[in-house]
Amino acid sequence: MKALAVIGYHRTGKTTLVTTLISELVKRGHTVVSFKDIHSEAYRADTEGKNTNLHLQAGSQAVFAKGLYDSALVFPKSLELKEVIPLLNADYLIIEGLKTAPVPKLVCAESTEQLDELLDDTCFGISGLISDKLSVYGKLPVFCLQKSLNNLMDYVLSHAFEILPISDPECCSACGKSCYQMAEDIVQGRAQRSDCILDAAPELQLKVGGQEVVIVPFVQKLLKDTLMAFVDNLKGVDKDSEIELRIKR
Repeated sequence: MKALAVIGYHRTGKTTLVTTLISELVKRGHTVVSFKDIHSEAYRADTEGKNTNLHLQAGSQAVFAKGLYDSALVFPKSLELKEVIPLLNADYLIIEGLKTAPVPKLVCAESTEQLDELLDDTCFGISGLISDKLSVYGKLPVFCLQKSLNNLMDYVLSHAFEILPISDPECCSACGKSCYQMAEDIVQGRAQRSDCILDAAPELQLKVGGQEVVIVPFVQKLLKDTLMAFVDNLKGVDKDSEIELRIKR
């Protein structure tokens, strides 16, 4: 699943840009899911006292609510992006907000002062209110939705890439950098998406409930070496055959 984020201050055109990206990607035949990062203290996905909330208070780890017109999956905590991704399945993930996400970003702003605060090496383009004043800022193109929508979409399709594993740098960093630093390098052309060691042809794969669990290279090697040592000591076993282990519980 490819991903990109739209970041910027309040009322600079983020939601307009996000909804436009979603609509245009769908028109081009892609499936899309979105993620909205909300900072308001007043926002709650669930309401205290409602039946779904009572389920959570009783100890349910998650509650699926099916209504007449929509459905929702409610968790009793604020999930990190890496926890949400396994629940999503589409060609593209469009994120509104979440500046810390290791994905390519479009920045919405109304002034160059805002741009200077928000821009870093994960940013590949600019839009929003400032697009009425500028066509380029530094090395970054500025896209006005009314004037250059097709150019924006072509640019987005050429710059979005498969989302990185978002592993804990203390556990991985097999490539020598964090996922955020890797995202910066990919956007700036200093690296390629295939340079990620963690999800490039893993030596060992673990699935729980049919869902693959990302394992850092060190643990992959540890588990693989342990299992190989056990198999190599078995009699009557073809040592060169592929190994498959399933555990029922």
